Amino acid sequence: MMPKIVIENLYHKEIYTKAPDSKVIEIIHENAIDWMHACGKKGRCTTCLMIVIEGQENLSALSDREEYFRKLGRLKENQRLTCQTKINQGSIHIKVDERYKFPHMDYSE
Repeated sequence: MMPKIVIENLYHKEIYTKAPDSKVIEIIHENAIDWMHACGKKGRCTTCLMIVIEGQENLSALSDREEYFRKLGRLKENQRLTCQTKINQGSIHIKVDERYKFPHMDYSE
C-alpha cells in the first residue's frame, strides 16, 4: 500500500507517493499543493510545520532540527516539520497551522 497523506483542512485532500521514505513536503509539492517553507526546506525555521492529527507512528524519528525546536518550545508534541519528516508507511492525517496558511489558498477549516 502506498503511503497516504490526508490534509484535513484542505477539504480532506488525499495524496499518495510511490516513493517510501519521502519527505512529507516533497510529496505535498509533487502533488501541486502550496505549503509554506520560508527557509528553503533546510530545517532552520518552523514555517513548514504540520499538525499531526493521526498516524504519528508512520513517521520517521525526530530529526536533530526538530529536537532543537522542541527544546525551544517552538514545536509541540503533535507538530512536525514537513521538510524534516519522512512518511515510512501507512497514512497520516495532518493540518496546515493557522499561522502558515497562504492567502491564495482555500482552506476548509
